[in-house]
Amino acid sequence: MSHNRTMIKVCGMTCSEDVDLAVEIGVDALGFILAKSERKVDLKTVKNITHNLPPFIDLVAVVVNPKRKEIEKIVESCLFNYIQLHGNEEAEMIKNLPLKTIKAISIASAEDLKKIKKYQAAADYLLFDTKIGSQTGGTGESFDWTLLKEVNLKENYILAGGLGADNIELALKKLKPAAVDINSQVESSPGKKNHKLLKETLEIIKFFKI
Repeated sequence: MSHNRTMIKVCGMTCSEDVDLAVEIGVDALGFILAKSERKVDLKTVKNITHNLPPFIDLVAVVVNPKRKEIEKIVESCLFNYIQLHGNEEAEMIKNLPLKTIKAISIASAEDLKKIKKYQAAADYLLFDTKIGSQTGGTGESFDWTLLKEVNLKENYILAGGLGADNIELALKKLKPAAVDINSQVESSPGKKNHKLLKETLEIIKFFKI
């Protein structure tokens, strides 16, 4: 990941119009949710809406506790550069995946930060998201960012959880993450991006100096 600017992933992509806009305004990665979600897509849809991408845009498969067969289908599709895991996956399984890995750690309290030790050596990158009850990710809410200040995070990490035009600059100033993951705060409805909000949010990120 680049160190002179914040890398940008937009997640929950479901249609070609949103993919085309995100690419046009300069995102680095697109996330596709293959797990149970209002934003769920299948591999055929991902292929159809990304077939005309320019080079060097990363595609991320987002899964929760995937079975072996699901992993095999994702790899065999040759669509994705990364797999992002949101469940209780074993660290050893993550280590052995043939794609680059992002392990999401959903945070409601300091207790959840204990998972960092379990996954830091297993995954290529950690992603911190918001946990509300049993919902991990896509909540539209931010977690208490001060919790990350209490942890010695040496590696590049990705910040997620309710990020949008209203709070993205504050998040970048406080935490200086290597990358941000944008989703629910730039939507008109689940899976449909609000193009005005998406443009505004990316403009703020791109003008922010690390």
